[in-house]
Amino acid sequence: MQTPVLHSQNRYLGGALDSTHGAHPDARRGRGAVGNPSGRYEREHRESVDDGWDNVDLPPPPLRTTVLKDTSKTIIARNTSPDIPFDRSINPYRGCEHGCIYCFARPTHAWLGMSPGLDFESKIMMKPDAGLLLEKALRAPNYACRTMAMGTNTDPYQPIERRYQITRSVLQVLARFNHPVGIVTKSALITRDIDILGPMAAKHQAKVAVSITTHDAKLARQMEPRASTPARRLEAIRALSSAGIATAVMFAPVIPALNDHEMENVLEAARDAGAREAGYVMLKLPLEVRDLFQEWLAEAVPGRAKHVMTLIRAMRGGRDYDPEWHSRMRGTGPIADAVNRRFVLACKRLGLNERTYRMDISQFAAPPQSGDQLKLFG
Repeated sequence: MQTPVLHSQNRYLGGALDSTHGAHPDARRGRGAVGNPSGRYEREHRESVDDGWDNVDLPPPPLRTTVLKDTSKTIIARNTSPDIPFDRSINPYRGCEHGCIYCFARPTHAWLGMSPGLDFESKIMMKPDAGLLLEKALRAPNYACRTMAMGTNTDPYQPIERRYQITRSVLQVLARFNHPVGIVTKSALITRDIDILGPMAAKHQAKVAVSITTHDAKLARQMEPRASTPARRLEAIRALSSAGIATAVMFAPVIPALNDHEMENVLEAARDAGAREAGYVMLKLPLEVRDLFQEWLAEAVPGRAKHVMTLIRAMRGGRDYDPEWHSRMRGTGPIADAVNRRFVLACKRLGLNERTYRMDISQFAAPPQSGDQLKLFG
């Protein structure tokens, strides 16, 4: 059965969010995705058209961020993936205003009936009860402590965190329970929470990985339009490290013919700023990300778009995406092997990954609640 196509007749009123083949540049300024295709679960496919009644001399209004309340009853997500080093995580937000075009979390917005394109970065779901839900989960009699991961799906320090401070509320709960946490972020906003993370790190209960994909400010602005600049991320590594917080750098994702040549320089700059561990992940293009990324390539770097995709497919067995465990993270074949050798040699030269920071789960304990002392005399 062919998916029906609905046409939005006013490109300024409806087109900014309904376009499959590209929203107006003025409307999406500061955003990552070019278009806003319908999610894979939708029964209709939307396209915007100009019916001739628009005043083309007037620019469309900018696409603004809408924040919606997520009423989830639980906060801890579990996974059993053999190529992921954690089994639980917390995502204070669904969707991410950073707008990274390559983000593998984009397809999750389709579950909400929204587009993995512009909707993903402009319609954000926030979880205001995250701290309360977490405390309830940690007090469960059968809860077994393991390191909690944050930033594994969407960034916990995206711009709206400044206002809502949901990530901070989660960290406050984890700190009170002496529960270890590992954070991945592209935002310098994480330095705001050094007052929580510093004391946790002193007890081996906090570790931060800052993701830096490029030193090129222009490329970063195109790929990650609302994330902190590369320079500010390096400053964040320096501030975190100076506060005694174990800090790593993630060169992720590696995109052949686009940023792969920067690997050694990024690792060295991060080491000089205080990072002691490093990692990398090869670009992944699952589900809707494949088309969104290729659409972005054609607009942002048209001269290299075909070459980039050819190299990606060479590392993915001829496909745009390889979903197999382990190989999905690093790729396969001569190009992927060369990237891995370069990474290993660079880390050895720079003294990265010589020692692995180990979290301490032995101190985990539920703090007393109001009225607990009275129970002793019941």
